[in-house]
Amino acid sequence: MRLNQTVRIVCRDSPLSLVQAKEIVGLFPPFEYTQEAFASYGDKNKNLSLMGDVASDFFTRELDEALLKGEADISIHSAKDLPYPLPAGLELFCLTEGKDKSDSLVSVNNLTLENLPTGARVGTSSPIRKAELLRLRNDLQIVSIRGTIAERIALVDAGEIDALIVATCALERLQLSHRIAERLPFKTHPLQGNLAIVGRKGEEYLKQFFAQKDIRQTYGRVTLVGFGPGNPDLLTIAGDKALAQADVILHDDLLDKEFLCKYKAEKVYVGKRRGCHSFNQDQINETIYAYATQGKRVVRLKGGDPMVFAHGREEVDYLQSRFIEVDVLPGITTALALAASTHIPLTHRGIASSVALATGHTVQNVGTVQADTLVVYMGGTQVQSISNTLIERGKPADTPVALVHNVSRPDQQIFYSTLGELRYTVYNYPTPIIIVVGEVVNFEKKGVAKPRTLVTGTTSKEHIGTGDVVHTPLINVQKNDADGAMRTVLTEQLSTFQWIVFTSRYGVRFFFELLDEFELDIRVLGNAKIASVGGTTTQELAKHHLYPDIESHTESAEGLLLYFNTFGKKNERFLLPRSNKGLPALRDGLLAMGNDVVDLPVYVNTPNNEAQRVDLTEIQKIVFSSPSCVDAFLDLYGGLPTDIPLVARGKTTLNHIQKNISDEKI
Repeated sequence: MRLNQTVRIVCRDSPLSLVQAKEIVGLFPPFEYTQEAFASYGDKNKNLSLMGDVASDFFTRELDEALLKGEADISIHSAKDLPYPLPAGLELFCLTEGKDKSDSLVSVNNLTLENLPTGARVGTSSPIRKAELLRLRNDLQIVSIRGTIAERIALVDAGEIDALIVATCALERLQLSHRIAERLPFKTHPLQGNLAIVGRKGEEYLKQFFAQKDIRQTYGRVTLVGFGPGNPDLLTIAGDKALAQADVILHDDLLDKEFLCKYKAEKVYVGKRRGCHSFNQDQINETIYAYATQGKRVVRLKGGDPMVFAHGREEVDYLQSRFIEVDVLPGITTALALAASTHIPLTHRGIASSVALATGHTVQNVGTVQADTLVVYMGGTQVQSISNTLIERGKPADTPVALVHNVSRPDQQIFYSTLGELRYTVYNYPTPIIIVVGEVVNFEKKGVAKPRTLVTGTTSKEHIGTGDVVHTPLINVQKNDADGAMRTVLTEQLSTFQWIVFTSRYGVRFFFELLDEFELDIRVLGNAKIASVGGTTTQELAKHHLYPDIESHTESAEGLLLYFNTFGKKNERFLLPRSNKGLPALRDGLLAMGNDVVDLPVYVNTPNNEAQRVDLTEIQKIVFSSPSCVDAFLDLYGGLPTDIPLVARGKTTLNHIQKNISDEKI
């Protein structure tokens, strides 16, 4: 093919760019051309460091404008300098075969990197090269430099720096190979050494001419295919066709591997599940790219949909910026499959008009989502944190929740709960699991058999109607007999306290029974402020027409301490009416702030020696109302089960459960 027109070429005016333009012209049959070279924005502004963020068209802007204005027909560049995406109206006509892609060291006396003196000053304009240098020699001083290759080498010869990093292909093109001290074992940009010809879209004759040397003609094509949630029957017809035509299939964990046996392609596992990563995302990108440049038809098979929490756009950008053609075939994302397989609607007239999808990897972001129905992917290890965050951001604690394991598969499991219960539940839910939060869950939750629940506290009335309740109280609670010290506090010192802190409903109940015993009424409390550990305790206070000045929203001593510490409470007198087994954290925390604290054991907590063990294989949930219930359970059963959800009534009890489970593992 010959050209019947004079081609107007533009390039940068650096010596390297001029050599590259000459190289391009020499690759093709002789054709008439004119050439204009001028400085790009990056060439004119050598004071700007490339170590920071610079515009993607830093070295191409003026050349692109010349093409778009019709002042030139093609521009010639180092391929790695091209912006992504190319400006509208332009396209790549040709990507040439690459030269040596390595980086080389140019140094004083041709010293190798290993032999450079400690603290040597090494110049580079690349943050990636800086990181590679420091990985091998963290004693080096990295100097940001700019300029042509000759100008940079002159800095070495003048002794201003001890060495610099240069692309090997640049040195070879400029006949400077003799300055190479050594080739470096650095990972470099895959387009380093390739040249690019860019022209206007629609110039088909020019494009066909330069396509003669376009190495992309030998490239394969990549298709991102969504496998769906795991059930092979939910794979789309288009996805099946792509798999059947593939040379290589790169797949992850969330699919049926046996199903892939029907396809003749080479199968490459690139799973990266939390805690057992096989490939990181950069490695996956590079692997896809490598197969594509070998001319393979590549399918990147993903669970769910490639563009929903699946790094799909990252892979598209990585490949397209390296001029690999990419197709994307959708898959049934897990949220949609869950709605179908559980009959939990994601939206419903009058109940839910909006739905949001979020990832549990960023818990705080989950809390910012405003939608009637929230679906959380990859949240199995963050169930408590997600529940806490949603409640803190305004979701009611009684909001229903469904947790679904292995959506759409034969072994699919559904766990029902509420946000309030989950925030204090200790249980290792099976993964992968997806979480649905919202009133829509009640459509199915109401029709599901209620769990058989073992309640270990002194009362079970709070669990009436929640299912088959087995009430086995493991502790006895009774009013403490007042001794001389208690009498003194109650009859002589109550007016001296600035704060009375109630940590349980029993603390409230027996405190007021003792006041009655001594014929004291509410006036003896003086001006003391009241603090409550949580909602149940506050309800008990209300029976005595008292309403707390503060209430811990975490239902824990930690929540109260956070308040007192935040508002700088010190040099004040605190009364703690509570159990004889009250944990020391609250008292010690208040003392550490510089306060005077009096523990008042208004009731006695003892194990229920008449409690009988129940068959835990028939129990689906165990509820603990206090740390003492946990201790009594340990005494009776010898340990805490890990295959049954353990639900605490408050964070203090939750912490006690978690500590004892950890101790058992140790």
